[in-house]
Amino acid sequence: MSVEPTFYDLLINSSLLAQVVLVVLLIASILSWAMIFVKWRMLKKARRHATLFEDRFWSGANLSQLYESIRARAQEGGLESIFTAGFREYIRLQRPNQDKVPGFVVDAAQRSMRVASSRAEDEMGRWLSFLATVGSVSPYVGLFGTVWGIMHAFMALGDVQQASLAMVAPGIAEALIATAMGLFAAIPAVVAYNRFADELERLMTRYDNFQDEFLAILQRQLVMS
Repeated sequence: MSVEPTFYDLLINSSLLAQVVLVVLLIASILSWAMIFVKWRMLKKARRHATLFEDRFWSGANLSQLYESIRARAQEGGLESIFTAGFREYIRLQRPNQDKVPGFVVDAAQRSMRVASSRAEDEMGRWLSFLATVGSVSPYVGLFGTVWGIMHAFMALGDVQQASLAMVAPGIAEALIATAMGLFAAIPAVVAYNRFADELERLMTRYDNFQDEFLAILQRQLVMS
């Protein structure tokens, strides 16, 4: 009665190059899952903080008091960093005995908020390219391991006078593991990248909308002052 080989047996009996390919794909899979967890927590935290800040901002709180409370915590991020960057520039240009040109003040605040928004986007989008790379490259790496394994299996038949499918089947099975491993690493990375890219785009749209609304408020204050 024959015993079917286990996954471990196929891995141990595969060629050295196939083993290297499998190890590389396994490392890529582990790193991508770690990155998926980190990005999921980061974007979830950014959405929660954005909601909390918008609730405070639109509750009618005094802008100066809100600005000072955020500065006192010394922890800025997301919408808070955009708000403080714009309001800091607004206050700096509102010094006594200084000519106030509403258009210049609003433009300066807008530039500061754009810089803060760009920094936030860069921070939250960091390493997303790694997921995209794993998702696009892993299947080809696995296919390379499969092709090499199949070549190795057929080359072993060179010294055999009478070949059979039973002699080739174990080598082909070993080779196909590389393709399966490539898909195992690629599919979660592709799904996570598309999901995170969409969430990041939605979040940045939310930031842009806040900037426009906040600039309108600052412009009204300048006109009324």
